[in-house]
Amino acid sequence: MNCRHCGSLRMRPFLDLGTAPPSNSYVKAEDLAKPELWYPLVIRVCEDCLLVQTEDFAARETFFSHDYAYFSSFSSSWLAHAKSYVEVMSKRFGLNDGAKVVEVAANDGYLLQYVRERGIACLGVEPTASTARAARDKGIDIVEEFFGVALAKKLVADGWAADLTAANNVLAHVPDINDFVAGFAQLLKPEGVATFEFPHLMNMIAERQFDTAYHEHYSYLSLLAVDRIFAANGLMVFDVETTPWHGGSLRVLACRADSKAHVRTPAVAAMLARESAAGLDAVTGYDGFQTEAEAVRDDFLSFLIDCNRKGLSVAAYGAAAKGNTLLNFAGLKAGQIAFVVDKNPAKQGMFLPGSRVPIVSEEVLKTRKPDRLVILPWNLTAEIKQQLSYIADWGGKFVTAVPNLTVHP
Repeated sequence: MNCRHCGSLRMRPFLDLGTAPPSNSYVKAEDLAKPELWYPLVIRVCEDCLLVQTEDFAARETFFSHDYAYFSSFSSSWLAHAKSYVEVMSKRFGLNDGAKVVEVAANDGYLLQYVRERGIACLGVEPTASTARAARDKGIDIVEEFFGVALAKKLVADGWAADLTAANNVLAHVPDINDFVAGFAQLLKPEGVATFEFPHLMNMIAERQFDTAYHEHYSYLSLLAVDRIFAANGLMVFDVETTPWHGGSLRVLACRADSKAHVRTPAVAAMLARESAAGLDAVTGYDGFQTEAEAVRDDFLSFLIDCNRKGLSVAAYGAAAKGNTLLNFAGLKAGQIAFVVDKNPAKQGMFLPGSRVPIVSEEVLKTRKPDRLVILPWNLTAEIKQQLSYIADWGGKFVTAVPNLTVHP
């Protein structure tokens, strides 16, 4: 394969998870007898620009379909994060009722609802019909297309040159990262600001977060790689912050390369130095991750076998993409996990792709009272433990598999 940023053919193995169905392709009950499409899930690192990326085996429409099932608003802590973001950015950059805000990957309107509350004009770009519909139900205007240079030019022509753009957990999800980033250089006003949040590759490696790899993630991002990609496509990174989301994320703030309104802060150089110290500035720094992923998998399987031997029932919470990566890499067998609880009604009554674990409501959890509850979206462990603390009433315990198998007291 060619690097999706620089075009190099010098691609080095980083992680091979075998084959898996798309992580959000939940199976309907009436389709259980039908075969699923499984694709290789292979991650490589470019030896020239150090962008870590998934090898392409299917079109993006395969992963972001009309019935895409991930709705951001089902996490109360993520909603609080979005509200805080709007408050902080509005204050820092003086956004008022004359400003224009565009969010790319607006999902179900989880963030723009708070922009709208402030009386600031806003527009969402969201290509998946299910979440776009939910955003419109909140009164948010949505353009239902994939973002890139062509759409950015159209939006500017329609009067939507932006003072602020937000792009949360989408930069890693685009196959043509150059066209995507260049679109923001087109969309921003001369003094505008573009913000991007994405899981930090440095944390992924350090914390053995291999389950954040799935087909919808085309790239796994360090600031070292992002800084190069932005510079090549008309943007300048002028600030960076860390956030705790998704096991540790970066929030990058960028402006047009020709902008005189923003000066690069010391935080950028500091983060680049941290990544270099972690070995991410040399291709050898990416070696060994396969072994770490296999160790997590093996410990998880040992846990399931031990529970079976002791007669302990096991269920899971959160029909999340990362959970599907873990379960399919582990080659989960029927019955090893009885069911997975998810509070999204759109997922209930369906089955996890690959493993075919049934997805149920919280009422089933209360009725069946499993001995162990595996939290698949481990990034939300604190929130989930608080919400479901009642499982202790029947002696139930929470379990997480990443970075180390942990049975929580």
